[in-house]
Amino acid sequence: MLPLQNKTAFITGASRGIGKAIACKLASAGANVVIVAKSVSEDPRLSGTIHSVAEEIIASGGKALAVQCDIRFEDQVKLAVDKTIDTFGSIDILVNNASAISLTNIEHTEVKRYSLMHDINVKGTFLACKYCIPHLKKSDNPHILTIAPPLNMDKKWFKEHTAYTVSKYSMSMLAIGLAAELESYKIASNTLWPKTTIATAAVRNLLGGEQLIQMSRKPDIMADAAFEILQKPSASFTDQHLIDEEVLKQAGINEFNHYAVDPKASLFGDLFL
Repeated sequence: MLPLQNKTAFITGASRGIGKAIACKLASAGANVVIVAKSVSEDPRLSGTIHSVAEEIIASGGKALAVQCDIRFEDQVKLAVDKTIDTFGSIDILVNNASAISLTNIEHTEVKRYSLMHDINVKGTFLACKYCIPHLKKSDNPHILTIAPPLNMDKKWFKEHTAYTVSKYSMSMLAIGLAAELESYKIASNTLWPKTTIATAAVRNLLGGEQLIQMSRKPDIMADAAFEILQKPSASFTDQHLIDEEVLKQAGINEFNHYAVDPKASLFGDLFL
């Protein structure tokens, strides 16, 4: 029997990047995977839709449900959760991956960009948790995993991009609050963050282009780390702020070269570490 057989994972922002990698990894371990994102048509700059990811998983023998959902809106999140229950009957894992980024200081952060980051990163995470929790309470090993950094109040992490930092740290604080709120229900709430930059569309299009991509790791490292976390006993493995490489080392994995986009390039450290 596969390790996540008959478990259902609700993953936001799963049409590409880290979310897609986690979805494919969990599906390969037997999980029913719900691909939750806005993308239903192909964009050459971004690549991937909820349908293409679901089709890829199903073609590989896995089970997947594609659900178009903008997590900024309560009615859409509630409907996505309802569709999940109608299809698979349970939610055992919630991965809060969807996120928006703008590495700009306050003066140069447009109000609409500020609102977008906080609506997706904070409100969206809150809504996904709110509507998944009643179903997670029924699971025998329920996990919430939020892709957010450990809290680090060094002012250098605020100086160049206060609005983004506040939104990501808010995700981290939601995870802390959930760990406390849900402890009696034995629902784990943890965060996961990469040690190095991950090769995603945001890195290519918004941050450092192809040069930074070559100094990054593939999203697979985050997927493999998430897989290790989500098998842990939820009653005891909670309220932790985890780094992908450290999780894998604790699992006995010490070779990371195959995760690099370019094994010969120097890796670029991620923010907040």
